[in-house]
Amino acid sequence: MSKKISLADWQARLGASTGAEPATPAHADSDLVYSTASGRINSKAAPETLGTAYADSALRVRRETKGRGGKTVLTISGITGSAEQLNALCSELKKKCACGGAVKDGVIEIQGDKREQVTAVLQQKGYQVKQAGG
Repeated sequence: MSKKISLADWQARLGASTGAEPATPAHADSDLVYSTASGRINSKAAPETLGTAYADSALRVRRETKGRGGKTVLTISGITGSAEQLNALCSELKKKCACGGAVKDGVIEIQGDKREQVTAVLQQKGYQVKQAGG
């Protein structure tokens, strides 16, 4: 019975016996996730930043009801940071306002019309805030 070898070992033996140059390392391609030669590729990518900042670096607090079944929601946009930072800020705002909320696509959504409370908390944290919308 023959001994089983991995594909990488087989390819290494094949390359060594034919005198071919070794293949490029698997981590050379930044979009590569899995390679049959070396298996799963774990890249040390920088944490993804969410949200986009405005040119004047102010946050926009906007009251919205459209597409939400008549319910009022505050959206806070213009914040950039990692998902953990946005979730931490959202948690703090929800606790201060005693309401629900979520982070969706880099925008913090707070349930209800709590513009004054949200603006005060954000200004205490050092953010420049502008109220937008109706």
